Amino acid sequence: MDLANTSVDNWISLGDDCLLQPLWDMMLNYRDYLRSPLFPIVLTVSSYFVLCLPFLVCDIMGERWAWVQQFKIQPSCRPTASTLLHCAGVTLYNHVFLVLPVSVSQWAWRPPVDLPDQAPSLLELIAGVISNLLLFDFQYFIWHLLHHRIHWLYVTFHAIHHNYSSPFALATQCLGGWELVTVGFWTTLNPVVLRCHLLTTWAFMVLHVYVSIEDHCGYDFPWSTSRLIPFGIYGGPSKHDVHHQKPNTNFAPHFTHWDKLFGTHADFSFSAMK
Repeated sequence: MDLANTSVDNWISLGDDCLLQPLWDMMLNYRDYLRSPLFPIVLTVSSYFVLCLPFLVCDIMGERWAWVQQFKIQPSCRPTASTLLHCAGVTLYNHVFLVLPVSVSQWAWRPPVDLPDQAPSLLELIAGVISNLLLFDFQYFIWHLLHHRIHWLYVTFHAIHHNYSSPFALATQCLGGWELVTVGFWTTLNPVVLRCHLLTTWAFMVLHVYVSIEDHCGYDFPWSTSRLIPFGIYGGPSKHDVHHQKPNTNFAPHFTHWDKLFGTHADFSFSAMK
């Protein structure tokens, strides 16, 4: 077998413009729905609650699922019914009184978007998603650092997210309204700045929701993103768990390079020693 030719063939297939075309053509059958300014909001909100469900079930089952609990980062800390209801209530409140009005106003002033006939290549989609994650990682690192270093910003906007030193999936969007709007603004604007195809944009939005939930889930499963990406370049749930225990560490939401550069990086063993 010619490994060099196989590698080249794999890259060619990734860059094949036709690989995602059948999926895109199928989606274009629902063109009127996809063109609505409300579609990205519906996509991200529905994705959030659906992707939270598996982790929520793990939290509810608790010790009855011992094979799951072996992956719990803080085994002695489990969310209670009241904390789950509180986070669900804050999330629903923010979506009803912030996200929904913004969505309606956006629908009123923004014309429907044009959908291209051509799908992106798989390589373009992957590159676009990674670029969006890296850009958001930088933006949120700075934002997050400032909201921890400036007392007024922390108390006014960010403190609610640190009510729990042992995070869980539903705590992901237990945020102040300002933080939710800021995160939503970057998530929406960045693909436009990077001139991404709409399929790439939507793939990024769903993946971003998932990895954000995973960061807060409280479980470090063997299939966690941080274990699938080598060399410790991705943070994951263990790193973010440290941030909730030691709030002056691990400010970046996904990757580890900014915290390492600024001297705010800490491994999970750091929290265990304290």
